[in-house]
Amino acid sequence: MEQDIPAVTFDRLTELPATRPTLIEGLPGHGLVASIATDMITQQLELEHYGNISSEDFPAVTTYVDGRVRDIVRVYAGKDPDIMTLQSDLALPAYAFPALSTCILEDLAGDFDRAIFLAGAPASTEEEIGNIIGIATNDRLESEVREAGIELAEGHGLIGGITGALTNACYHADVPAAVLVVKADPFLPDPIAARAVIENAIEPLVDFDIDTSQLLEQGDRIREHMEQVAHHYQQIEQSQRQEADERHVPTMYQ
Repeated sequence: MEQDIPAVTFDRLTELPATRPTLIEGLPGHGLVASIATDMITQQLELEHYGNISSEDFPAVTTYVDGRVRDIVRVYAGKDPDIMTLQSDLALPAYAFPALSTCILEDLAGDFDRAIFLAGAPASTEEEIGNIIGIATNDRLESEVREAGIELAEGHGLIGGITGALTNACYHADVPAAVLVVKADPFLPDPIAARAVIENAIEPLVDFDIDTSQLLEQGDRIREHMEQVAHHYQQIEQSQRQEADERHVPTMYQ
């Protein structure tokens, strides 16, 4: 019996301006760390709008900015350095994970050299906020994570949510990928954790430098801007946690 392939489309808007870039994932998750960090990188490096990902499995809503409608899931790219970013205005439900994974592997994996996925995890104390550990899918990425001065995760663990789904898809498709897990505020969008993962992990891995000072200076404004996304993410997270409890599936980072 053939397995159904999720209906998903990648609409390229321009030629890829980079040569084998690093993909940085910025999908909403705990503390919105990935979203905040990747949005900062996209803006400061002035990345081009490379394309849009659409699927019937994505939420049937419309998002807009400055009065113009735009796709929920978008891809940006640029050179000097060679970077590609993946961003979404909303947290995606679990049933949309296969569609997005399919698009990453079939339409984008041939364009990028490696993927860096970002995941927030609740900090137990204020001192923990900004602590980072790394997980790699192969020897090459493990070596690169170590060389960047990032501590590798010890023992057993589980990465849930969209980050876990994309990492698992890359692992089985032999697409080099690393996950950076950063401790973040347990309750609020966390620009401080986003700044930490940029400066202490992404910059050493990708070898570029951006100004993250506004993440401190405009922390309150950024939190307000992200509250709507955070609320939606919490609804999705609660639904997934209930589903996991019913199936007795453990969760750790998502």
